[in-house]
Amino acid sequence: MRKLSEALYLASLTLWVGGLWAIGYLVAPVLFASLGDRQLAGVVAGKLFALIGWVGLSAAAYLLIFLGVRWGRVVFARAVFWLVLAMALLAAASLFGIQPLMVQLKADALPRDVMESVLRDRFAIWHGISSILYLIQSMLGLWLVVWSGRGLR
Repeated sequence: MRKLSEALYLASLTLWVGGLWAIGYLVAPVLFASLGDRQLAGVVAGKLFALIGWVGLSAAAYLLIFLGVRWGRVVFARAVFWLVLAMALLAAASLFGIQPLMVQLKADALPRDVMESVLRDRFAIWHGISSILYLIQSMLGLWLVVWSGRGLR
């Protein structure tokens, strides 16, 4: 059973971090470069970011339970626990805080595109904050993957 739980740990981590990198740094830029409609590209990218947010929260739940069962109370002294928790908090902040705010700004700008409205500056600020948090989450994920490659700590 231990081998299965470790395999699920690595699969969850791979799905989450791989998804972060694939969506954020491959798919989203291609959407904006390829689709003629930036608004449509933004809608599709937003749905993909929401999807990876849910994947992240699901993966984090399993990872945190796995780590807690594996190490008990000692888990709080392990850096891997705090990395996963930080990534989960960033995913939650984006999914439940920033993304709904950006969707509301887009809705408030209708019938115009948000980038052609008076809400442009506010949207750009929140988009920038979202991008920074996503970059931090991606880098923490990369660190976690590299660390996991050296064995579960």
